[in-house]
Amino acid sequence: MEEFWFYIKLGLNHVLDFGAYDHILFLAALAVPFTFKSWKKVIILATVFTITHCVSLALSVYNVFVIDVVLIEFLIPITILITALLNLYYIKYGIERMGIGLHVLATAFFGLVHGFGFSNYFKLLMAEEEEKLNPLLGFATGIEFSQILIILVALVLSYVSQTIFRMQHRLYIIVFSIIVIVITLPMVVKTFPFIDFH
Repeated sequence: MEEFWFYIKLGLNHVLDFGAYDHILFLAALAVPFTFKSWKKVIILATVFTITHCVSLALSVYNVFVIDVVLIEFLIPITILITALLNLYYIKYGIERMGIGLHVLATAFFGLVHGFGFSNYFKLLMAEEEEKLNPLLGFATGIEFSQILIILVALVLSYVSQTIFRMQHRLYIIVFSIIVIVITLPMVVKTFPFIDFH
């Protein structure tokens, strides 16, 4: 049980690490278009991420599939950028028509990519472990809890902006998405596989 709690904490720290804020940035971009009325949709998206993240971790841990780290580091900011652009797409073509289909695809892809990005470190931790399923489940639990926390914060910010500051929801989505894009673009350039910055 102590080992299970260790991996739960690892999952929590993995998402809530402000030094590696890409995860937080993605979740914030993902949650921006939604309000408390549609909280179930956001929780579904967070769960999709957790599942796909753990699938790619499992594939890596069991040496079924391995992806080049350089490519993964490039794809992570790309998925954040796509999510923010998706928000602006819905603003242009009708936020009222927004489902979660495209968001589910973007979330699943980001989960897979991010899982592979973390897999090398996770494999080192698991090197001495004979039984790998419990650590994976503990890690998944930690990820899910931390994601729900970030999503709740994002929904509260949305609520405050609309009720206290009287900001239109459409404007809030546009402003927040543009901020995410501005933060993410340098990450895309820095990790671009065909440019050597050293």
